[in-house]
Amino acid sequence: MYPRIRSTTPVLLACGIVAGPLFVLAFLIEGATRTGYNPLRYPISSLAIGDFGWMQTATFIVTGVLLLAFAVGLRRILRYSGGSVWGYRSVGVAAVGLIGAGFFTTDPVYGYPPDAPFLLAQQSIHGHLHDFFSILLFAGIPAACFVLARWFAVAGERRWAAYSVCTAIAMLVTFALAGAGFKQSPGLKEISGAMQRVSLIVCWMWITVLALHFLRTPAPIPSNQQEHEY
Repeated sequence: MYPRIRSTTPVLLACGIVAGPLFVLAFLIEGATRTGYNPLRYPISSLAIGDFGWMQTATFIVTGVLLLAFAVGLRRILRYSGGSVWGYRSVGVAAVGLIGAGFFTTDPVYGYPPDAPFLLAQQSIHGHLHDFFSILLFAGIPAACFVLARWFAVAGERRWAAYSVCTAIAMLVTFALAGAGFKQSPGLKEISGAMQRVSLIVCWMWITVLALHFLRTPAPIPSNQQEHEY
């Protein structure tokens, strides 16, 4: 049985479809056009530094708001279908991380901008806060993947369960490689930016297709709850 769908739920789910392509398109364009910036080596957050940094800052905040809206839509689905509350809560935590990363700009770490002192770690308060909120994103989405993987497995959707687990593992591994590269680990420092981008592309792909999945196939709920709306 399926519940009645609130008119706003598809809109909230659609926010999850829009957020990923918007975020990826923004960092691809900015990374390719910013003077002195090497997208293979430098972190995406460094694009928030400088005269045009407001564009990356806006991207963090806008996509964070879109992801938060998607988390609300996901809550409505999981609430009546036996899904763990930590599925949508983890997505919400990641959304807060994106918004916070936008409000607190990173320091000029890892060699960008080229005319700034080379730093291997954040030194200012806003730099440390940026790292804190960034971790919420890179931890929140893998956590959501693992939680929803279990839910999909119980529901008999093995492909979705496997895809969610693979997404979490791929995201965590590439994030770890990026972190090692940013710390100037030999063999990784030249591709650390690329590793971070792979991690985020994997992340956003999962969110996008998950949103599409729930838009096309509403989650079933127990028959004794069919009078509810989500």
